[in-house]
Amino acid sequence: MSKKVFLSGVQPSGKPHIGNYFGAMKQFVDLQNEHDGYVFIADYHALHSLRNPKEMKENIKNVLLDYLAIGLDPKKVTFFKQSDISEHTELAWIFDTIITMPYLMRAHAFKDAEAKNKEIDVGTFNYPVLMAADILMYGPDLVPVGADQKQHVEIARDIAEKFNNVYGEGSQIFKLPEPMILKEVAIVLGTDGRKMSKSYNNTIPLFAEYEEIKKCVMSIVTDSSGGIPQNVYAIHKLFRPEEELKKIYAEKSGKYKELKEMLIEDLEKFIAPLRERRKEFAKDIPKALEILKKGGEKAKIVASKKMSEVREKIGVNI
Repeated sequence: MSKKVFLSGVQPSGKPHIGNYFGAMKQFVDLQNEHDGYVFIADYHALHSLRNPKEMKENIKNVLLDYLAIGLDPKKVTFFKQSDISEHTELAWIFDTIITMPYLMRAHAFKDAEAKNKEIDVGTFNYPVLMAADILMYGPDLVPVGADQKQHVEIARDIAEKFNNVYGEGSQIFKLPEPMILKEVAIVLGTDGRKMSKSYNNTIPLFAEYEEIKKCVMSIVTDSSGGIPQNVYAIHKLFRPEEELKKIYAEKSGKYKELKEMLIEDLEKFIAPLRERRKEFAKDIPKALEILKKGGEKAKIVASKKMSEVREKIGVNI
């Protein structure tokens, strides 16, 4: 029996933190052992917020190093760059011709920008269509997303159904993917008790050096509800079993400095191997980029085949 296929995209948007790791990155590494996978760097999607070419290049390299460091295996996952596959934007245009503006106006990102009276660029309005092309091109069974991103998969399914109805002649040109909602992953709290986010400046970087880990942990706001520093505990339970942790925190009730020091050591124990592995990959950037290039070549074969089928269906192949 053939393996199921999963697909996900990652925007090149700066340094990842432990919230990114436990919320999404780890899942891709876990999935690769039982599934065939496609993971792509969504550099075209990043254009609506990142318009610095030097920063874009660095961010793309950093995403590549980050994912290799956490254990994404290019032998199990096709790891590539969105902009290397021109078929993505071609398919997005074809989808544009069958999707209405009122339909896209229901997208969360557009409604949010509109509510804030932002000047909305076409890319922000239209990005769900490019995302649908990203997804449907490779016929995945599963698209792992957070609950707040479920709509992206729903839009892709709607577009697939519309295309199949218009051009399919009774056949399924595009498979309808299922969202894989990562329910077991709770929101990772930051050092201030809010959701860990770069915009809140409350993160613990995934590849932090020891002194940086120490500084981050010591800055955690200590909410001592029930005699336990809740914000410290919320982060700590990512690295130790809760049964073990409850006993430790009960024994060290009120000793917040000791508990923070223990968290520092547990974080260092977890982060150090990832950090060192990333440094090894960073020593040979051309070799790492070759992985991305080969992944792009594999993805191109699949995308070219799908687009040949699509062009035949819409009648432009003569």
